[in-house]
Amino acid sequence: MAVPTYTKAGAKAATAAKLDKSVFGLEVRSHELLKQAYTAYLANGRTNNARTLKRGEVSGGGRKPWKQKGTGRARFGSIRVPIWRGGGITFGPTGSENYSKGLSTKMKRTAIKQALSLAAAENKLMVIDAFEVKDGKTASALKLTNKLGLKKALIVIDEKTPETVRSMNNIQDINLIDARYLNVFDVMNANTIVFTAKSLTVVNEWLGGDK
Repeated sequence: MAVPTYTKAGAKAATAAKLDKSVFGLEVRSHELLKQAYTAYLANGRTNNARTLKRGEVSGGGRKPWKQKGTGRARFGSIRVPIWRGGGITFGPTGSENYSKGLSTKMKRTAIKQALSLAAAENKLMVIDAFEVKDGKTASALKLTNKLGLKKALIVIDEKTPETVRSMNNIQDINLIDARYLNVFDVMNANTIVFTAKSLTVVNEWLGGDK
């Protein structure tokens, strides 16, 4: 399996990059594992900041609202009971919930390979010689991405540098990721996935074979 390669300036090269069939050539018969990996990524990034007050934590309500008998109304000991407006919340979030979902290492790797295989089948892959912005300027990074015609893309590199990261921070819909942190969420949400030659080698070594 091969895809076109490009130089940093965006000109098409004469040779084609070789893709490992064990990584980019899987036959995906079911998307169930992809769904699990996708939802697990979202769940593991979820924060648990929501917190409600229980009856004993709501201020006020220290005095009985009316006497126990003789009023014809129901008996209440506090205005902060859960069935009253402004009262405590029953079984509400406490802020200590754990929403994370776990997948085995083999499942994660298989899911990434399935996502990459689907991307390869849809001709979403591109391989470039290198991607680096030495001056750290957004304008320089935009010049490179525009020459490659990238929109809503994922750029996979073998090693991030402070200058390259800084130059890409303010570019909308184009994500920069280290090859070792490739994930199903980013792969499936990109219209184009750009690998540098070195990052492709890292991915093939990481996911290739029977791993």
